[in-house]
Amino acid sequence: MSNNRVTPGPIGGNCGMPREVVCVSTKKVCDSCKDKECLQDLRVYLTASSQCILDNAIGVKAKSAEILWANIDVEPISFNKGFYTVDVRYFYKITAEASCGIGRSKEITGIAVYDKKTVLFGSEGSARIFNSQYSFGQNGSTIGKNNVPTAVIEAVDPVCLSAKIVDACNCCGDNTLCDLPDCVAEIFDDEILSSCENKVLYVSLGQFSIIRLERDTQLLIPAYDICFPQKECSGNSDDPCDIFEKFKFPVDEFFPPKQSDMIKVTENKKSRFGC
Repeated sequence: MSNNRVTPGPIGGNCGMPREVVCVSTKKVCDSCKDKECLQDLRVYLTASSQCILDNAIGVKAKSAEILWANIDVEPISFNKGFYTVDVRYFYKITAEASCGIGRSKEITGIAVYDKKTVLFGSEGSARIFNSQYSFGQNGSTIGKNNVPTAVIEAVDPVCLSAKIVDACNCCGDNTLCDLPDCVAEIFDDEILSSCENKVLYVSLGQFSIIRLERDTQLLIPAYDICFPQKECSGNSDDPCDIFEKFKFPVDEFFPPKQSDMIKVTENKKSRFGC
């Protein structure tokens, strides 16, 4: 071990310089990737009441999609040390409007599922990692994986590109929905149907996501000062006028944006997503 290594301790702190070097435990990103995917023709498993509406519908229009949950599994690749497969199953809440002829369109909801697999570098580690927050009885299945890197998924709610109705006899692929997480099922007030009924709803989504593998590490960093809050905690006020007085005037609500402003917003979104 080299003697030139920096060790924790005070180093000064005058004129805006760091006061000391401190050792912190944090997450190191080993590898990451980004995706811009078109998820075409995903089967939507509707609630029982929504299925009744769809069976009598003559047309459908996609309304919105929301990510409810993502199941993540990380496994090492046997013949490629340091690399791992990341398997992700996304659960989406799909909302659409079904047209049943004369009268108003009716809203229908259901679940769409998408499976994704990617390979990332997660480095290696042979040390067993335990901490005081671990409970043996709560999650014993993770004992053999306590040095596998952690997979983190960042994703925005997808864009609904299209929706279509298909007769049940013409639908293809897996028509069953297995292993629905309880946290997803509890969101819906009605039963989710997994079998093929008279008609089936399919949607196409546009998905942006980032996947990364992280590992625990210890780093030496400069510390400038203690992190002490500068803002006073504001107390609750019973006077609604005092609360309203702090609101900013909504100028944009009275003066719609110009075309040039809208173009700038669109260009900023495109540059952020690398389009």
